Amino acid sequence: MNRRRVVSSNVAEVGYDPTTKTLEVAFLNGGVYQYLDIPGPLYHELIAAPSIGSYLNAHIKNAGYTVLKVD
Repeated sequence: MNRRRVVSSNVAEVGYDPTTKTLEVAFLNGGVYQYLDIPGPLYHELIAAPSIGSYLNAHIKNAGYTVLKVD
């Protein structure tokens, strides 16, 4: 999955596959996670958010989406 660099104190890169609705987030600490069944508009809101980390925590990480750690 192609990811794009973002300006964040915690997140390094974010990618999205609209076919599978998979959001992939690479953190500055080296961890990479995939969030499943993420609607396209939610991804676009994440990218446009003033704080990507805060948006991710409030609307994705704590919203019950399935998450997988990528090795």
